[in-house]
Amino acid sequence: MTIAKSRGYRVFQVVNAVILTGVVIVTLYPFVNIVARSFSAERYIITGGVNLIPRGFNLTTYRIVIADPMFWRNYGNTVIYTIVATAIAMVLTTSYAYVLSKPHLRGRKVLIWAAVFTMIFSGGLIPQYVLVNNLGLTNSIWAIALPNAISVFNLLVMKSFFEGLPSELEEAAAIDGLNTYGVLWRVVLPLSKAVVATMVLFYTVSFWNSWFTAFLYLNEQELFPVTIYLRNLIAGATGAESTGAGLSEMTQAASNIQSVTIMLTVLPILAVYPFVQRYFVSGVLLGAVKG
Repeated sequence: MTIAKSRGYRVFQVVNAVILTGVVIVTLYPFVNIVARSFSAERYIITGGVNLIPRGFNLTTYRIVIADPMFWRNYGNTVIYTIVATAIAMVLTTSYAYVLSKPHLRGRKVLIWAAVFTMIFSGGLIPQYVLVNNLGLTNSIWAIALPNAISVFNLLVMKSFFEGLPSELEEAAAIDGLNTYGVLWRVVLPLSKAVVATMVLFYTVSFWNSWFTAFLYLNEQELFPVTIYLRNLIAGATGAESTGAGLSEMTQAASNIQSVTIMLTVLPILAVYPFVQRYFVSGVLLGAVKG
């Protein structure tokens, strides 16, 4: 039996479709424009004649950037920093969130407020720099991975998710002889794939796009992530000698370097996102059920 749709419902569908279509257009247009600009010739970019389709198609800027060995060195650094920092962040965040999800934990409220307090107040940039420097972490991967190892927002989302899991499953696993770590590894985490995938995506994007931490604590060019390399290109810190380009090529590169750098940094994330997208919405919603 087919239920007839009311007039109001049909109007709602039309309005909803129009609004969502507008949102999609507004969201996609800047990105498509960036792609078109990255492949366009200098004269069209300067005159503002590039919209959705590249004009005067060329790969000059891509060739200049990709031909530089330091680009690949810094790109490799970014991959290593992101993998190591994300792994550390996931271990610490998962462990902390699992502990906080237990109502019988003594001092639980104190530990929660200790985490939340850092969202409101911080020691400041200078004390943090002094601490990292005195610990001897500068010019190392640990200066990037450790200071930002736990995001309190991610911590609270995972905590809420763990609180929603049936406690009977953990009790049954404990009766079967599993200790706390065994329960977490063999029972809780397999049931938490959605929120774990979501947190991995959050941390990966954060560490991949991060440049200010590396800017503060890394002084050697060989240790820079690719974001610092591309930032230096945009700022004009690297010239024709470092890239091996001629004057005309550098003029072309200067006209669309921002578009090219955006494309080079966002492509890996776009490649990863489809594999975790199915977990993304469910992980955030399930983790946000409880406060």
